[in-house]
Amino acid sequence: AVAGGALLVRRCFAQRAYSARGDPTQASGAETPMAAAAPQPPPGWGSKRVVICGGGVIGTSIAYHLALRGIKATVVDKKGLAPAASSKAGGFLALDWNDGSPVGPLARKSFELHQELAKTLNLPDTCYRRLTCQAIAVGAQGSREKGSQKKLQHIEWVDAGYLGDRVLGTEDSIAQVHPKVFTESLFSVAETAGTSIRVGTVEGVVVEDGKATGVKVDGEVVPADVVVISMGPWSAQAHEWGLSLPLVYGQKYHSVLMKPERVLSQAVFFQGLGDPEVYPRPDGDVYVTGFPDSPVLVEEQPGEVEVRADVCDRLVKAVRQVSSEMETAEVRLTQSCHLPVTRDGTDCQPLFEVHCRR
Repeated sequence: AVAGGALLVRRCFAQRAYSARGDPTQASGAETPMAAAAPQPPPGWGSKRVVICGGGVIGTSIAYHLALRGIKATVVDKKGLAPAASSKAGGFLALDWNDGSPVGPLARKSFELHQELAKTLNLPDTCYRRLTCQAIAVGAQGSREKGSQKKLQHIEWVDAGYLGDRVLGTEDSIAQVHPKVFTESLFSVAETAGTSIRVGTVEGVVVEDGKATGVKVDGEVVPADVVVISMGPWSAQAHEWGLSLPLVYGQKYHSVLMKPERVLSQAVFFQGLGDPEVYPRPDGDVYVTGFPDSPVLVEEQPGEVEVRADVCDRLVKAVRQVSSEMETAEVRLTQSCHLPVTRDGTDCQPLFEVHCRR
């Protein structure tokens, strides 16, 4: 039996968010992966009671892949599906930005898997697409003289303060996914196999004779034979439950959604003005993020994270300063979330740890 486990898979360099939409798996003519005959679980797993603590993209992805093997689970989250970074993160995907590092092969596999799942789940273009990405150095001052765009034909929407640029990726190596819709689509498939979600606060894991026998949720014990801890930066609470799992910290990022007059398609990592990152969305939104806080043990609750107006104002000011198109763009939403960071201080080091005792 599995006494406890932690799973954390992080972004390559950046992972942000935008607004949610309806369930894309219910599009006309769409057939979900579970539409065929239900698969039979592996030997010994038919009666296993699986409880997944955390309703973000990692916990939901685990539930999805278990469902493909005929194994149902109970997902427990204080706020429901995708209440934190899996809703407010940006979903930026890079094929090769981790090449040469220990996670390089994992990043490449993740990039390929997102494309496969986009097709399998029948995700619309507003949820998953390929795009280009540019690094652009900008100065504090810039002008928008007539004809300036002609000098920067390869730059889609930046027309002020330009100092230099380089290509970070093409449509062969850069993609983006809508994290919230992606998470909801994964769960929709798992739900057809009997997986359910329970809204409640996880207060601990019950361990008897070295085996997990349940999860404490709002004072009640939910019986379990297998327990997965996938609570992002809130996984650090496992230490209070007596589980010896590595600490996971949270790094707060603010983001704003802006709406220019046309749909943009070039992501930009700025160098200068505080180095904001900008991800135009296929639904017309432009996602702007940056100015992260230092990593901390998170005390704020999922879905109840403070949004600081001064940080959001800095983001809006920075992007308006470098683009005439963004100068008049409507600010639709301001938000913030904690991105999980491992204890060595990196933001892309995956963490997977399983404790097994017989």
